[in-house]
Amino acid sequence: MILVSSCLAGLAVRYDGTHCMNQKVCELIEGNKAIPVCPELLGGFPTPREPAEIIGGNGEDVLDGKAKVIEKSGRDVTELYINGAYSTLKKAKEVDATVVVLKESSPSCGSSMIHSGGFTGQKISGSGVTTSLLKRNGLRVLSEEQFADYLK
Repeated sequence: MILVSSCLAGLAVRYDGTHCMNQKVCELIEGNKAIPVCPELLGGFPTPREPAEIIGGNGEDVLDGKAKVIEKSGRDVTELYINGAYSTLKKAKEVDATVVVLKESSPSCGSSMIHSGGFTGQKISGSGVTTSLLKRNGLRVLSEEQFADYLK
């Protein structure tokens, strides 16, 4: 089974209430080969919600207590992101996921790029909180771009 970001499945769950539907992901769901999940919703966030970025590092650093996830207004939402990551890990284990496809650049889901933490639109190399936790637990995590190559 493949676990996929709900926003890639066309569900309007992103922070701004939109989605970023990926046709290949939708086909997998329709074929009962994938299950959508949103770590941020599992963590307790509503849709829409304030944008958040990792400050002081990446998802690995958040899990190690060395960085935080902060909303644009300054509210610390680190605990919600960590809760969402652990809920996603639990779901991945329940469905025996072999691959997890998550949305690039998200503070939860980014697999190789995340926003810089300055709310400027700049991106840096690094992974989000959920991706970091899943990888620590031996799961293969791909972005939607990497997933297109994986299917070839």
